[in-house]
Amino acid sequence: MKRLNELVRQNILRLEPYGHERSSNGNKTGLVFLDANENPYNTPYNRYPEIRQTELKRAIAKMKKLPAECILLSNGADEAADIIYRCFAEPGRDNVVAIEPTCRMYERLAEINNVEYIKAALDENFQLSAGRVLAACNGNTKIIWLCSPNDPTGNELQREEIVKIINGFEGLVVVDEAYSDFSSATPLRHELYKYPNLIVLDTFSNSWGCAGLRLGTAFAFPEIIDILNKVRNPYNVNTLTQESVSKLLDRQYDVEKWVNILLAERERMVEAFRLLPSCKKVYPTETNFFLAQMTDAKKVYDHLKGNGILVKSMAGVPLCEDCLRITVGSKSENSELLAALRLLKTEEE
Repeated sequence: MKRLNELVRQNILRLEPYGHERSSNGNKTGLVFLDANENPYNTPYNRYPEIRQTELKRAIAKMKKLPAECILLSNGADEAADIIYRCFAEPGRDNVVAIEPTCRMYERLAEINNVEYIKAALDENFQLSAGRVLAACNGNTKIIWLCSPNDPTGNELQREEIVKIINGFEGLVVVDEAYSDFSSATPLRHELYKYPNLIVLDTFSNSWGCAGLRLGTAFAFPEIIDILNKVRNPYNVNTLTQESVSKLLDRQYDVEKWVNILLAERERMVEAFRLLPSCKKVYPTETNFFLAQMTDAKKVYDHLKGNGILVKSMAGVPLCEDCLRITVGSKSENSELLAALRLLKTEEE
């Protein structure tokens, strides 16, 4: 890995962290707050959220078994990804490399930040080639984006190939583990201490059922987190989100139950899809969704939409032609989907 000050944008390197009078006072009580132009009424929501997010970070650190200084909290994982671009990729000069197909947000953020986005194709089994990814890099490549389990394909990327990329690349490797709680593989964040150029993303949107609260996380060496915190908006995670997630962290048993229910429903849905005449193939998945190749994906998509059921069309996505991405819902929602598909079979007959 190159030295961190060679990777970070020079204007960011010179940037001072956002200062605030309260940051230096820790959690002292009895203070009179006349520093931030807040309304003194409507406690506690009249006050800006705590900049350092100390208590929530400590709670998440305990759960994730990582030091709090290795954690960045963000307004959804998308914000964390955007901050990484803004810290390390110089607009109009640097580039990033990502697997294809993968989460579309990485490319969208590259476009927003005016950073060249280079694609390295997965094989026909949606698997990773470290050699192909590294060959796509050049002297201006700052970041490699990987998603495992991958979206929209659903599969785990081979860990050996990921490690080859991390060890063989001089820049930063970001591994998005947004769906890791549904996977049987050990999350890479548990090996964070081995790789100083690794950033692992995660989110509370999926297994934790908090998509509406918008809380994402990034895990990395403290030196990287310090750089990201320079650019992070000081009040990016609002008070209601911090309070709600803090309470939910005491309900890990419920979250595990939700995950187990969804895994059972995933198995039921995959088996049911394999029996549908309109389905050619269901790809292996380690997520709360699955990718299904249909005989006529557009026709199935339109039929489902006409019945008030929304799934994700993969039209135009390389290697996913004629595929639909199906999120595993509640038992009743899944049964409604299957009933609509069986209705399509009856109409065809």
